[in-house]
Amino acid sequence: MVSAPSGAGKTTLVERIRQSPNLFYSVSCTTRAPRAGEIDGEDYQFLSDTDFSERTDKGDFLEHAQVHGDRYGTLREPVVTNLKSGRNVLIDIDTQGAAVIRNCGDPLIRDALADVFLMPPDLEELRKRLVNRGTETVEQIDSRLATAAREMEHWRDYRYTIISGSIEEDLRRFRQIMEAEGYLSRRLIEK
Repeated sequence: MVSAPSGAGKTTLVERIRQSPNLFYSVSCTTRAPRAGEIDGEDYQFLSDTDFSERTDKGDFLEHAQVHGDRYGTLREPVVTNLKSGRNVLIDIDTQGAAVIRNCGDPLIRDALADVFLMPPDLEELRKRLVNRGTETVEQIDSRLATAAREMEHWRDYRYTIISGSIEEDLRRFRQIMEAEGYLSRRLIEK
């Protein structure tokens, strides 16, 4: 499970990690409108507010939250199915959702959890990254920075924290974490 403030480089990192063998990427659901180039079912599962509410009522989500005015959620069934089959599952999630998953009552999910926070070096660097991304208005950037400051207060809640540098450095550090997690004694016993 990887979290980061908006603009910290999480999406780029996740896109690279998704290429790993024996890995299932959990595509989040959202009520947000697609951005240019985003593909339904690959980047997100884009749902209407009504569909999202129906799925919430049915208990389909492992977690769900409102972020930046839109709703996001992680579907339970594909995560559980892939964990049971022995595949690693990658979840790209905000800090609210991460807290919910950390407190999940399902021992399968709790035991499999390795959570990583990708921390920008500072808020000024984060502002530069958001501006360079060119997908938000000035008001949206200010809102995302305010949210980022609150999210960054939770880095200690994560088992691992990566201070973001270049994408290559972040990717190397993330892969090292994945490798170390694979050598945990309890994971070797499960195999």
